[in-house]
Amino acid sequence: MRGSGSAPRNRSAGTNRLREQEARDRRRRQRAVAAMWVVGCLLAVALYGWYLMQPPGRHRGPVRVTVTSGAEGAALERKGVIRSALAFELYTRWHGDNGKFRPGRYTLASGMTLAQIVRQLKLGPGHSPYDVVRIPVPEGFTVRQISARLEKDGVCDGSAFLQLAMNPDPGAPWTYDFPRPPGSLEGYLYPDTYEFLPNTPAGKVLDVMLLNFSRRFARPYHQQIMARGRGLHQIVTIASLIEREAKTQEDRARIAGVLENRLKKGMKLEIDATVLYALGHHKQRVYLKDLLVESPYNTYRHTGLPPGPIASPGDRSLQAALNPEKNDFWYYVARPNGSHYFTRTRKEHEAAIRQARSERHAVSGVEVSPGGKSYESN
Repeated sequence: MRGSGSAPRNRSAGTNRLREQEARDRRRRQRAVAAMWVVGCLLAVALYGWYLMQPPGRHRGPVRVTVTSGAEGAALERKGVIRSALAFELYTRWHGDNGKFRPGRYTLASGMTLAQIVRQLKLGPGHSPYDVVRIPVPEGFTVRQISARLEKDGVCDGSAFLQLAMNPDPGAPWTYDFPRPPGSLEGYLYPDTYEFLPNTPAGKVLDVMLLNFSRRFARPYHQQIMARGRGLHQIVTIASLIEREAKTQEDRARIAGVLENRLKKGMKLEIDATVLYALGHHKQRVYLKDLLVESPYNTYRHTGLPPGPIASPGDRSLQAALNPEKNDFWYYVARPNGSHYFTRTRKEHEAAIRQARSERHAVSGVEVSPGGKSYESN
C-alpha cells in the first residue's frame, strides 16, 4: 500500500520541477530577448549617432559659412557642412570645446570631419586650407565697386580699402615699380581674378593688385609707353575712357583715335562716363542737368583729359590707348547694339545722331543726346 501511494507523489514532484525548469528557461529566453533588444537599440542609436557625426553626403568642395557665438551648429547644418546641429552640440560638449569658437566668416567643406571643423572654429577665420577667397575684378570696375566686392566677400574692410586707394600713403611699403600716380590709385587696380585669405589687410590687397598692374602692363610695355609720348598716367586715363565707352573690340582702337584727334585739336572730349564718375554713381540715363556738374572730371565743361582714370581698364583698352588707330574721325555715336557710328564732319555726326536716335527709339524709346549719348531733358 505504501509503495503504491508514493508513485503519484513522485510524479507530481517531477512535474513541478519540470514546470519550474520550463519557467526558468522561459525567463532566461525572455531576458535574452530583452537583452538583445536593448543591445540592438543601443547599437542602432550608436550607429545613428555615428552617422550624424559623419560628413554629409559626398564632398562638395568649399562652402562659405558665417558663424556666430552660440549658433555655430545651426549655421553649419543650414549650409550642409554637418548633418545635425544637435550632434555637433553633443560632440563639442563631450570634448569640452563648447564656447571656445571664434565667430566670423569661414570657408569649410562638406567633406570635413567634426574634429576638423572644430579645429578650424577654434583657430578662427583665415586658417582653413579652403579659406582662400577668389575675387573677380571685372574690366571697367571703379575703386568703389572693387571695395564693395572685397567687403561683401569678407576679404578686407571695404572702407579702409577705399580710403587707402583714394588717398594712398606715399610712405607705405608699396612694392610696385612704376611711377606713383599723382592722385588716387583709380585705374591701376588691374582687372583679374585674385585669391586672398579672409581678413587680409587692405594695404596688402592693394599692393597685390598694383603689383599685378606692373607685371601685366607697366613693366612689359615700358618701351612702348615711353615712345607713345603721353606718359603712363595719361595712357591709363585714356584707356579707362575707352573701357567705359567701347562695347565691341573693333571700336576700341578707333575710339582711341577719335580721342587722340580731339586732344590734339583742343576739343572737349564730351564723354558721359566722365560725368557719371563726377556724379559719383552710375545710372542708365544722363540728364542735361547732369552735364552741368562742376568737376574736373566733367569733360563737357573742361578741355583735355580728366585728372586721372575713371575705372580699371582691361588689357584690350590699354592696348588701344597705347596704339590708337590713325584716322580722321572726330565724332562717334553709340548704337543700341553696342557698336558706334564714326563720322568726320558735324553734318555727318548730326545725321548719325538721328539714325542712332531712330534705332534706339525703336528698341527702348530712349532719346540720344547731341554728343551721341542717351539722355533725358528734364
